[in-house]
Amino acid sequence: MSSKVIKNGTIVTADLTYKSDVKIENGVITEIGPDLTGDEMLDATGCYVMPGGIDPHVHLEMPFMGTYSSDDFESGTRAALAGGTTMVVDFCLPNPDQSLLEALQRWDNKSTRANCDYSFHMAITWWGEQVFNEMETVVREKGINTFKHFMAYKGALMVQDDEMYASFQRCA
Repeated sequence: MSSKVIKNGTIVTADLTYKSDVKIENGVITEIGPDLTGDEMLDATGCYVMPGGIDPHVHLEMPFMGTYSSDDFESGTRAALAGGTTMVVDFCLPNPDQSLLEALQRWDNKSTRANCDYSFHMAITWWGEQVFNEMETVVREKGINTFKHFMAYKGALMVQDDEMYASFQRCA
């Protein structure tokens, strides 16, 4: 079992900061306290030691109006990590009349180049019995429990009021 100790850092939690060491064994924090030892020592004097951030609203390789967002999964997640963000939540955008599951497979294929943890929100870009049925699969089998509804971009991503209402009823 290999271990690392981050020494002399300032630990930042939700409600306080304090000087301490952090021991990590096989990628898991196992101890926080003074004077810890391990196989590898990292000096964090003058540095903050805190959990990575989560960015719940990113657009990676997003097709939009004939172009794509500037970051793909590789560059966007590298940039996130450089800023201390260790997880991003992207938006899966089905094409009109496309299966939610097919769209999710397309986003899963793009995400193979991700450098940090990620998840997805599912956009509802059209409405029908197929979407109604697949919403349950997306939640139960794919672990996605957030749905995005656009009220802008008519003719592209926007859903009508009755479609949004039906989707909200399904979520309830």
